[in-house]
Amino acid sequence: MMDAAREPLPSLPVSFYLAHPWHGIAPGDGVPERITVYVEMVPTDTVKYEVDKLSGHMRLDRPQKYSALCPAPYGFIPRTLCAERVAGLAAVRAGRQKVVGDGDPIDVCVLTERPITHGGILVSARTIGGLRMFDGSEADDKILAVLEGDPAYGAFRDVSDCPASLVERLRHYFLTYKDMPGAAVRKAEITHVYGAAEAMEVIQCSLDDYRDRFGDLGTLAREARG
Repeated sequence: MMDAAREPLPSLPVSFYLAHPWHGIAPGDGVPERITVYVEMVPTDTVKYEVDKLSGHMRLDRPQKYSALCPAPYGFIPRTLCAERVAGLAAVRAGRQKVVGDGDPIDVCVLTERPITHGGILVSARTIGGLRMFDGSEADDKILAVLEGDPAYGAFRDVSDCPASLVERLRHYFLTYKDMPGAAVRKAEITHVYGAAEAMEVIQCSLDDYRDRFGDLGTLAREARG
């Protein structure tokens, strides 16, 4: 009889290596309506965390300059990129020229009544709208989503379902978090608050931008596994 300690171990269906949050995780089976979001920051964070693009590890980017804290868990959709297609859509909708993407994955705020106390996690969410934001000449859209199954917000299907005060809090945060209090000129500008249909169009553009830049990593990963 074979010694139990020497019996062959069953094959494991998962990798021992942690997937890169931007490149190694799928954006969600129902994307662009149902999305996977990698959370980088939560409302209690007084420093700005973000994923290091090269290593995939979370890094401390900088202390928050002012007292305003992000009103909702904040992160990005894996395998998306704000580049030519996202910038082109933003330019057309805002009537602007010479708009470029910011070169980051598409940003998402996830609305939930339940406290999420730390970043570095994945959540499933439903797209309900977005903020068309510009940082100088860069498109920097902020997608709004609701946590799947959330008791307070989970039934929302469009940004029009949200309390106006909540949308205004999000607008105020993104318009002011880079500026000195009372600054005469703001660095950021929000030209539109748009609904679920347009938000899904933005996400689809960001998926296409990612494939244009990096290819289909999902196909590459399957081929690598044989």
